[in-house]
Amino acid sequence: MSEQTMAAGFARAFLDYAVAEGAPRDDLLAASGLTDDDLSDQDTRIPVAAYQTLIVTGIETTGDTSLYLRHVLETRLETMSIVGQIVHASTSFPHSLGQLNRYARLMADVPIPGGRDRFEITREGDAVWLLDNRPDDGTWMATEASLARFISEFRRSAPEHPFEQAMEVTYAPPPHANRYPDLFRVPVTFRATRNALRINPVWLDEAFDGGKEYVFGVFTRHADGLLKELATHDTVRASVEARMLADLHEGTLSMDHIARDLGMSRQTLYRRLKDEGVTFAQIHDDLRRRMAMDYLSARKVSVGETAYLLGFSEASAFVRAFRRWTGASPTAWMND
Repeated sequence: MSEQTMAAGFARAFLDYAVAEGAPRDDLLAASGLTDDDLSDQDTRIPVAAYQTLIVTGIETTGDTSLYLRHVLETRLETMSIVGQIVHASTSFPHSLGQLNRYARLMADVPIPGGRDRFEITREGDAVWLLDNRPDDGTWMATEASLARFISEFRRSAPEHPFEQAMEVTYAPPPHANRYPDLFRVPVTFRATRNALRINPVWLDEAFDGGKEYVFGVFTRHADGLLKELATHDTVRASVEARMLADLHEGTLSMDHIARDLGMSRQTLYRRLKDEGVTFAQIHDDLRRRMAMDYLSARKVSVGETAYLLGFSEASAFVRAFRRWTGASPTAWMND
């Protein structure tokens, strides 16, 4: 599994939403390379890149940059993924957050630096913050959707105790920032040092409606089976790529460090990659190539920003590498 994958249920839900908002269904599917068969089972794995293209195409065809955010706020996680069922069968918010971190991969492959959990709670004086540790690429789409999902689920399930109180995000105001007051309904700090949601402290102690122990066990057994199935398709290359993605912007990646994170020696990692017919340097170069095309094709970041995100010390070095990969400059490739 050399590319990041995710559950098809999320793509199916967004597709239906975008079509209801006026986007042509056939155009969305054609752009993403997905078919109705790909989306027939919510647990089927699809490429993350295909989902991202689906979203970008939906935004372009409707002309509404808030489309994805509104979709998240107006839909239910349990209709897209078994993880949503588990979350709603949990006994409390801290319990549900633990399950969310445990089964996060069933929703999407998102490598987190340093082996940390995707989400964590921290106290700062009287304030309680929910942090999203997803690697930051400086863009708004994934981050605003991630935080909006928590808000969406609590607004629908427990309106008596408003969950959200404030929000901090690392990105600049998006084109639809003027809609944030109506959509998020809390103060938002842009260009912050982290992506986080200040939450109502009551939810650290408030119990969810109980009586769901049996269904919780049913859901988690099914989810454990899905995780086990995913693991059978893993390769050492995929594991290395996942770790590389978390630190790709740093440029020079240490094989020793990644081997240690994977619980093996440098020699063992070298040998296992050799068995798969690839080297550490080749994985790094190919990952940069694929990520460059993802960034530039989505037109979310500039050539210079792409160079930084891929760990190139100078834009000129990135341009040379891109010519080697494609035979064209980044600008010419985008305009082709």
